Amino acid sequence: MLQCIFLLSDSGEVMLEKQLTGHRVDRSICSWYWDHAISQGDQQLAPVIASPTHYLFQIVREGITFLACTQVEMPPLMGIEFLCRVADVLSDYLGGLNEDVVKDNFVIVYDLLDEMIDNGFPLTTEPNILREMITPPNIVSKVLSVVTGNSSNVSDTLPGATASCVPWRTTDRKYTNNEVYVDLVEEMDAIINREGILVKCEIYGEVQVNSQLSGLPDLTLSFVNPNILDDVRFHPCVRFRPWESHQILSFVPPDGQFKLMSYRVKKLKAAPIYVKPQLTSDSGTCRLSVLVGVRNDPGKIIDSVTVKFQLPPCVLSADLTSNCGTVNILTNKSCTWSIGRIPKDKAPSMSGTLVLEAGLEHLHVLPTFQVAFRIMGIALSGLQIDKLDLKNLPNRPYKGFRALTRAGQFEVRS
Repeated sequence: MLQCIFLLSDSGEVMLEKQLTGHRVDRSICSWYWDHAISQGDQQLAPVIASPTHYLFQIVREGITFLACTQVEMPPLMGIEFLCRVADVLSDYLGGLNEDVVKDNFVIVYDLLDEMIDNGFPLTTEPNILREMITPPNIVSKVLSVVTGNSSNVSDTLPGATASCVPWRTTDRKYTNNEVYVDLVEEMDAIINREGILVKCEIYGEVQVNSQLSGLPDLTLSFVNPNILDDVRFHPCVRFRPWESHQILSFVPPDGQFKLMSYRVKKLKAAPIYVKPQLTSDSGTCRLSVLVGVRNDPGKIIDSVTVKFQLPPCVLSADLTSNCGTVNILTNKSCTWSIGRIPKDKAPSMSGTLVLEAGLEHLHVLPTFQVAFRIMGIALSGLQIDKLDLKNLPNRPYKGFRALTRAGQFEVRS
């Protein structure tokens, strides 16, 4: 049972306080938490922290800390998952998360928390039901609230789905054209050492669905090779037994866009591109050369390629040029090489000199290169959709499938 929720800005200011039970939690717990966070330095905070008086659950989204408190024993994952749901719903409602947006929509945030948790226990967390209960903010509603003086966005009627066996969906949805789109969105995390050897390579992926279907449809999604998936996580609409027995996703979809499942594919053997940095230093200067190219051609265009790195503090100035794209060096000594699409006729390269501060002959701190790229039309994990079957629909729907792979934490060490 959660007793209180706080929203803190990146400076430690309490932006919002919501007491959930009769036991009031003093704001001083936020000061204790902030002092504890500062004392940890650059070390990442644990999601569950034991203070002298409370257990604290915390997540950070877009610079905003969501902090929940309790004094009783409870499953830690329930507190963390609820805070993640709150952050997702607020981001969906407000079109993003930042300090100004939260302060401009205090009434909406409090209304949402009133419906999402009751006496410390999670209640309604489905975005589709919440949208029927609380109108999302828009220009018209803000003007009406100023003119009429009524700032409430809460509906007078209870959504029908709250009493349904599928609370994530209403039964009276009607569309002229029934459509469903399935997207495989993957991020590749990789670490390549200074010898060019792939130390780690894995993919975090999501199956995202955009459903615009009438009535109460029943969908079945199957894959060609589901055995490659690890650490799968499902939307509540997925029936677990068909997946456990046959690795088939059977579900009644929510209306609109949602994340059906997430997964990992571990121990991949190759990355689609290579980045080869070379640094040689002597007599107070350092020569830098970086070469980028396609290692394993995925058969699709690799675009939006960028290479970022931080120059060491001992570097006084840098003069870098490239034969493809642009190189930008900011005042904080962060360097961004924007390549875009890798050309087929030449390998992009960047080279130049770094001037070291007086007294240094060699560069002792070597930078780590952060690589970004995007590949449309392919899932590099090898996951393939077999078929999507739909039932309980008045007419034949349109089905669309897409795939996208982009770089996540893709590091090349020099």
